[in-house]
Amino acid sequence: QVQLVESGGGTVEPGGSLRLSCTTSGIIFSIYAMAWYRQAPGKQRELVAAIPTDHNPKYADAVTGRFTISRDNAKNTMWLQMSSLKPEDTAIYYCHENYVPGDEAYEYWGQGTQVNVSS
Repeated sequence: QVQLVESGGGTVEPGGSLRLSCTTSGIIFSIYAMAWYRQAPGKQRELVAAIPTDHNPKYADAVTGRFTISRDNAKNTMWLQMSSLKPEDTAIYYCHENYVPGDEAYEYWGQGTQVNVSS
């Protein structure tokens, strides 16, 4: 059974930092592309950052320069270091993993962790 467990969310003042973690079990972590998505109230879920198996990260324009995504395949864990947080970063953050070997597709989501940025 595949499980994704996120942690690290919370409430922080503007300009503050948080570090989200996503630990996975039940899959061969190293072959999965990993990503963080977020969904703010009343808005669609959006991609925040992605780190494929080649470890070449990609970021949404809104977080470039402020967020850093990383992964450790030996620990089956991915992180999102968030700095210089803004109120508009408030959302539920979801861990996502994806593996597409040809015609098949394997995709899993975490339960989400709430991030609130407010003074």
